Amino acid sequence: MILRIIRESPLSASTLTLTPRERLVVALDVPTAKEAMAMADRLSGRVGMLKVGLELFCAEGPAFVKALQERVPVFLDLKLHDIPTTVRRAMEAVLKLDPRLINVHAQGGPAMLEAAAEATRAHKAAGGRTELLAVTVLTSLDREALAALGHAAKPEDLALAYAKLAQQAGCSGVVCSAWEASAIREACGEAFYRLTPGIRPSGAATQDQARVMTPAQALKQGSTWLVVGRPITHAADPAAAAEAIVAEMA
Repeated sequence: MILRIIRESPLSASTLTLTPRERLVVALDVPTAKEAMAMADRLSGRVGMLKVGLELFCAEGPAFVKALQERVPVFLDLKLHDIPTTVRRAMEAVLKLDPRLINVHAQGGPAMLEAAAEATRAHKAAGGRTELLAVTVLTSLDREALAALGHAAKPEDLALAYAKLAQQAGCSGVVCSAWEASAIREACGEAFYRLTPGIRPSGAATQDQARVMTPAQALKQGSTWLVVGRPITHAADPAAAAEAIVAEMA
């Protein structure tokens, strides 16, 4: 019943109405559709969304996403980043799948963000439900890594600048580190969504994430949705691991 509400209710409702379970997004860190479907069956009713990244999408394709959404709503994490025309056309293609969330890179610039937002608005006007998020600064990047890329700004300052740019371009929210969620909420408002990867339960390894936070800490910082991957998908009992994280969030 909870998942039915998530799939059919507009995301424009106050994020304060979201339960901890609805806020939990699980990254499908598996290579095949068979494994992904098995994980979806184990997690159905226990999480708000499943995240399908570039690896799994390239391996299994659009038909897989359609089938997956029959079990749990999908966040299609493709991080599109190209010239505006290419991104708009790519968006028009993947929006036919009507995922719950989709994202592009804010670093693509104003014109690219506006092109993606235009495609999303047209999709919603035709009855679609997809919300567009812009990726600010990857949680795998720290200040040293950004400096190597030519960015003098701190990760949090760069993320805030990208968030403001994304909002102006018509995006519904951003993907950001939980460390930036509070400042982005303050600058852009509660209704501008903040989806935060790099979430690790208390005591879990950080793995390849540089800027991480626990579920409880992330919610206090203003995250709308929390993305958790391997601590759930690699657990001996993924359903129990998901329930434990929901309890920690609560």
